[in-house]
Amino acid sequence: MKILIIGAGGHGQVVADILLQMSENEPELNPLGYIDDDPAIQNLQYLGLKVLGKITDLKHIEHNAVIIGIGENEIRRQTAQQLGQSGERFFTAVHPAAVIAHGVKIGPGSVICAGAVINTGSNIGTHVILNTCCSVDHHNEIESFVHVAPGAHLGGNVLVGEGALVGLGSAVLPQKSIGRWAIIGAGAVVIDNVKASARAVGNPARILEK
Repeated sequence: MKILIIGAGGHGQVVADILLQMSENEPELNPLGYIDDDPAIQNLQYLGLKVLGKITDLKHIEHNAVIIGIGENEIRRQTAQQLGQSGERFFTAVHPAAVIAHGVKIGPGSVICAGAVINTGSNIGTHVILNTCCSVDHHNEIESFVHVAPGAHLGGNVLVGEGALVGLGSAVLPQKSIGRWAIIGAGAVVIDNVKASARAVGNPARILEK
């Protein structure tokens, strides 16, 4: 299984490390390198993997699947749409140190980082990032292109809408919902539902006017 990583920035290198960790237990997994449109980093190496070209070069590089290593949710969505239309297959990266309960479903293209915990009955959409040491309790619904940042914690039966960002070290109480493309600030404690595209900060979390 030859995998290309789309994006060679910070998150792309996190994804590369996960693939390298996975390959230690799965010898058939072969991370080939990065694809990145930044001309300044072509042919550079990160974690021993080379930047092999731009997205337009994908058709010239033999591979089985790609995974998007871009942290910004909207750019990741646009890139996934572009690659999907061109027929690319998406790989899912799960760090060996993540804890995935029985009955969890994870969509294609998602990235589950070291120390993340997903409890039973939870559904994870496509191209989701569950970052370092976050926790997703039982029966959560995490829609596509969500980013749950490092150290964030979601109680049971939480709904996180498409493209939402749950910030660093934040907490969402059980049975609450985060609307599509909402932003939960770092350290916020969400005790009420948050509407689509809203920004919530503080403890308890309050909605910013703008």
